[in-house]
Amino acid sequence: MAAGGSRAGLLGRSLAALDFDHTLAAIKTIPSDLFAELCQQVIQYLQCQTAGVNTAEICQRFQTAGTEVTIEELQKIVNTLIWLFSTAAQNKLSDEELSASLSTIRSVLPKQVLQVILQVWSQHGQSISLSEDPKNMVTVGQLVDFQWKLGVAVSSDSCRSLNHPYVTVMLKVADYSGQIVSKSFEMTIPQFQNFFKQFKEMAAVLESV
Repeated sequence: MAAGGSRAGLLGRSLAALDFDHTLAAIKTIPSDLFAELCQQVIQYLQCQTAGVNTAEICQRFQTAGTEVTIEELQKIVNTLIWLFSTAAQNKLSDEELSASLSTIRSVLPKQVLQVILQVWSQHGQSISLSEDPKNMVTVGQLVDFQWKLGVAVSSDSCRSLNHPYVTVMLKVADYSGQIVSKSFEMTIPQFQNFFKQFKEMAAVLESV
């Protein structure tokens, strides 16, 4: 019991030491059903079922549902939940120990939000297996999705002539924090052909490994 109390106390002290004021204020604006969905997405990431949490897509869905939250606020909430659940998993906290740890923020969060956190942890917390220290994990982004489309330039930095064809490449990458970010860029047709050639060479090398 002493060891359990020590683990819970450590998490509680960390929560108190971190500046969560702005993040907690943003959490209050999210309905409990949407917050539960967000917690589930974080748990799936920590269970390695997904490459990351697509905050841009979730933010758009939340705003469509009438929840005024910015993508920056949502990213901070996701980071907080990743930290909370991964730290609880590393310390092997029981439901009771996590509940005790959250006592430091119990007075500033709606009861239903705390209930969602504890319910999600109770259902899925034991299935999180963190064999690596997050500080030692590789921080290279993981490619989640790759799309491209052909267009005709009206004005562009790289395609200055009107009616000149170009290719827009759209990437989704899971960064080291577990969040999926979208990136896009334009290339001329020769640039894209060279890009495609390099991908084919990479695939050939991987097949030979």
